[in-house]
Amino acid sequence: MSDNSSIENKLSTIKYNVSELSHLIADCEKCKNCKTKECTYVCPARVYSVDEDTNIIKIEYENCLECGACRFICPHNAIEWKYPKSSKGVIYKLS
Repeated sequence: MSDNSSIENKLSTIKYNVSELSHLIADCEKCKNCKTKECTYVCPARVYSVDEDTNIIKIEYENCLECGACRFICPHNAIEWKYPKSSKGVIYKLS
């Protein structure tokens, strides 16, 4: 019996209209010096990960839920967060 309430199952049901350009930009120099990498665990969609070789944050903006948690949790203000361009991004309700 599978657990349909898991975050992975819920995230798999969300639809996106992906933009060609990221609405999330990280200041890589600030990120390199960050010891805690809060963005990697606060994001419910797991948009942020760390490249272990370079210690640079990787951003998979295509999965962003647009909650904005990353911009509030970053202790270095290293994340520039904007809403995606009109008609792009997560689709919460189909009309």
